[in-house]
Amino acid sequence: MTEDILGVRELEVEIASWTLIPGSGGVYEFTVNGEVLFSKKAQGRHAEPGEIKRLLEAHIAALQAAG
Repeated sequence: MTEDILGVRELEVEIASWTLIPGSGGVYEFTVNGEVLFSKKAQGRHAEPGEIKRLLEAHIAALQAAG
């Protein structure tokens, strides 16, 4: 996942820091600035290949559009 995201120059310039925080009990959440973009528990499944990257790209695009 890290290579998928940080390997894209357009995303790399938007990311000030990157932290992976281990969960317990199989919980996996992807958050940006406190906003949950993906939750394994809420979705009842693992993220599909490329799904986290797409969610991050959409989130960044929305922030840029808002301005």
